[in-house]
Amino acid sequence: MNSSRRKFIKNTFITVSGAGLVTTFPGSSIASKNISANDKIIVGLIGCNGMGFNNLISFLKKPGVECAALCDVDNNVLEKRTSEITELTGKKPGIYSDFRKVLEIKDIDAVIIGTPDHWHCLPMVYACEAGKDVYVEKPLANTIEECNIMIKTADKYKRVVQVGQWQRSDPHWKNVVDFVHSGKLGKIRTVKVWAYIGWKGAVPVLPDEPVPDGVDYDFWLGPAPKRPFNKNRFHFTFRWFWDYAGGLMTDWGVHLLDYALYGMNQYKPKSVMASGGKYAFPDDAMETPDTLQAIYDFGDFGVVWDHTIGIYGGPYGRGHGVAYIGELGTVVVDRAGWEVIPELDANNKSKMEGVPTQGRGNTASGLDLHVENFIECMKTREKPNTDILTGAYIAKFAHLGNIAYKTGRKVYWDADKDTFINDDKANEMIKAHYRAPWKIPQI
Repeated sequence: MNSSRRKFIKNTFITVSGAGLVTTFPGSSIASKNISANDKIIVGLIGCNGMGFNNLISFLKKPGVECAALCDVDNNVLEKRTSEITELTGKKPGIYSDFRKVLEIKDIDAVIIGTPDHWHCLPMVYACEAGKDVYVEKPLANTIEECNIMIKTADKYKRVVQVGQWQRSDPHWKNVVDFVHSGKLGKIRTVKVWAYIGWKGAVPVLPDEPVPDGVDYDFWLGPAPKRPFNKNRFHFTFRWFWDYAGGLMTDWGVHLLDYALYGMNQYKPKSVMASGGKYAFPDDAMETPDTLQAIYDFGDFGVVWDHTIGIYGGPYGRGHGVAYIGELGTVVVDRAGWEVIPELDANNKSKMEGVPTQGRGNTASGLDLHVENFIECMKTREKPNTDILTGAYIAKFAHLGNIAYKTGRKVYWDADKDTFINDDKANEMIKAHYRAPWKIPQI
C-alpha cells in the first residue's frame, strides 16, 4: 500500500461508525468459479454512504482487492465517493444508480451491500443468482420472512455470505465466550444486554419537501411504501422509521444480542415480552422507541435487552455491553474489553477468582478482521465468522423483540416452525410487504 493510500485511509476512514462508466480489471476470476489464493478480488459497492463506504475501505486495505463499481441512488453521494476512491486507488470505478447493472459485470467477484435495511434482501438475492459472493450489512433483513428467503438463496446458489456483525471477528469477544463456556460462572440464569446512546438527541419534526436534485427517491423507497420525501427518512436517520428499519433494537441489538446467544449457545426463545416507548423525546419525529426493555425466556434462563437514547450511563459503568450473570460471578464485556466480577457469599468472600479488566488488545479493528475473514472464505469456500444462518438467527431475534413491543403483549414463539403460536397479529408482522413493481423473491 503506497503512502498516499495509507494516509487517505488513516485520516478519512479510521473510525467505524442508470448506466455509468464501466471499468474492468484484467486477470480477475469469474465470480461463479472458486477464487484461488493468487487471484485478485474485484468488488462492487451497493450503497455508498455510511457503513457501506467504511466496509469498502476495509476491503481496499487488503492486498489484491480492487473496486470496479460504485452504486447509489443519490448522485451527490456517488460523485463524492467516486472522487475519493479514484484518489485512493488511482482508478476510477464504474458508477451506477441501479444495482442490477453492477451485478451484470462478470469481473466482479463480490458485492458489498451497504443500503438501508429494507434494501438488503433483493440485492443479496440477485447477487447470489448472478454468482457473486456477498458482504451484507447488519441486520440481515428488515423482516423475518426476508431472513428466511436469504438463507434459502445462499444455500441454493452456494455463495459465501458474510453479515456485517464484525464483533464476531474481534478476538476479545470470542475470549469472553470461551470463558462463559468454561462453566466457571456456575449456572447462568440471566444475560443482560444494553445500549445507552447518550450522544443521540431528538429528531426534529420536519415538513415534507421536494426530492433533492440528483436523488432517485422512488428507487430509494424501493419495496417500502410510497411516501413524500422527508429528510428524516433519508440517509442516516432512516433507521428510526419502521418502513426501513427497526430502531436501536436491530441497529445495536444485533451486535450485542448476538453474543448473548453465542455465549449461551441457544438461539430459540420460547416467549418474548417488551415494554417501552418514546419517553425521552415524545414529540420528535422518530417512530421507533427511544426507550425499550425486552425479556426473552428460554425456559432455563432469560435474556434482557435494555436500550435508551439520550443517556450515557449504563450498567457496570458501560454505555453498552453484555453481562452473563452466573451463580458464582458475572462476566461483563463491551467493545473496549471485559472483566469478571465474583459473586460474594454470606461472609463477603468471593465465590470465584475475579479477572480484572482485559482490554481488546493491540489487534486490527474488528471490521478489518471481519473483512479479512470474508476474503479468506471466498477462496476456501468455508463458512465465514458471521455466516447467513448466524446473521438470520440474530436478525430474527431482534425482530421478535420489536414485534412483542408492537403487539403490547407477551408473544410465544415456535422457532422450529418460524411462527408465533396462536397469534395472527404477530404472525402478520413476520411478513414482508413489497410495493409494486418490486416482488418478494420466490426461492
